[in-house]
Amino acid sequence: MTMSSALPTEQRRKWEHFPHDADVGLRGWGATPAEAFEQAACALMAVVTQAEVNPKIAVRLKCQAPDLELLFVEWLNAIIYEMAVRNMLFGRFLVRIENDRLEGTLWGEPVDVERHAPACEPKGATYTALRVAKDTDGRWSAACIVDV
Repeated sequence: MTMSSALPTEQRRKWEHFPHDADVGLRGWGATPAEAFEQAACALMAVVTQAEVNPKIAVRLKCQAPDLELLFVEWLNAIIYEMAVRNMLFGRFLVRIENDRLEGTLWGEPVDVERHAPACEPKGATYTALRVAKDTDGRWSAACIVDV
């Protein structure tokens, strides 16, 4: 038994990175699509920094797309946009999905280069390996490749 499988489900990390040439794949899991989107956002931040990001400032955003997969790409790209224009990193996420609309809140702080030591700046979420679906274990997963 691995160490992580001995932990209660709620304490296991609910996201992962997966390799893809020069880019990075990310995947989040949750009981709902919204939770999977939140966890994928955590995976996105972990591409940028391993440092803790303090949830000092709230940023609200809205996205709309005709299906969950396209909405997922819109969500990640909205986060990447907010990171770039506000020079911020985010450490906490809340998503609400209703039909084809997403309302999200990101909490974070301005980038502190010394403390956050950003490894890269994501350019955008892509349609490569794009999948949002309920898995056989009943959890939702949301995954795609992010251009870095």
